[in-house]
Amino acid sequence: MGKGKLAKFADMAENPLVVECPFWKLQNEGFALKGKWHPDFFHNDNPIVLELGCGRGEYTVGLAKRFPDINFIGVDIKGSRMWHGAKEALEKGMKNVAFLRTNIECIDGLFAEDEVAEIWLTFSDPQMKKATKRLTSTYFMERYRRFLVDGGIINVKTDSNFLATYTKYMVEKNNLKMEFFTEDLYNTEGVDDALTSIQTYYEGMWLERGIPIKYIKFHLPKQGTLEEPNIEIPVDGYRSYNHEVLSTRTTGK
Repeated sequence: MGKGKLAKFADMAENPLVVECPFWKLQNEGFALKGKWHPDFFHNDNPIVLELGCGRGEYTVGLAKRFPDINFIGVDIKGSRMWHGAKEALEKGMKNVAFLRTNIECIDGLFAEDEVAEIWLTFSDPQMKKATKRLTSTYFMERYRRFLVDGGIINVKTDSNFLATYTKYMVEKNNLKMEFFTEDLYNTEGVDDALTSIQTYYEGMWLERGIPIKYIKFHLPKQGTLEEPNIEIPVDGYRSYNHEVLSTRTTGK
């Protein structure tokens, strides 16, 4: 591991806005903040919003600046990326921001029922080969239900045609209430300024390359059986974090 990463991990360990809970710790010790994020961390009753796969944390910090009466938690396993947002939030004295370093696969073990009001999925890996790894799959929707309020909102921003198409089909298959869908966010009239004024590192990269950004907003109820859409979807002509590498497959399911 490089010295730069070691220094960042040392900073993260001292940053009061950062909470770490690896899978082994959750399994052996549980998680003390589960059900207690409001009183023990934020010290208020404001709604909690998660950004899952927050990367550098630009969106978490950007939303927290824009909505000071909402608590935002950026979640990712890669601490060296998360360091950027955690450092900025600490230096600016932000009280409505937290960063949680953990595996998203165990996210339902870190929040109690109805503890979260909304979820953001910003430029998630589309995971074109395996549906259960997609953060918009019914596999993850079942986990979100365990801590999201009934009818809670899920926002998806993506450069991936595959993930946008898959998510749209998943929403329609399960009769979930779709509030908004666009295949080209920056050329769609009437969108909330928060959707375009805050950009992640990868979003800026895709926009520079002329790749349109897709956005989906839908509601997830607690009740009802969820089913995977049984369709073939053309895969993207690139991989999520390396557009120069062409996919060898033509469809994904």
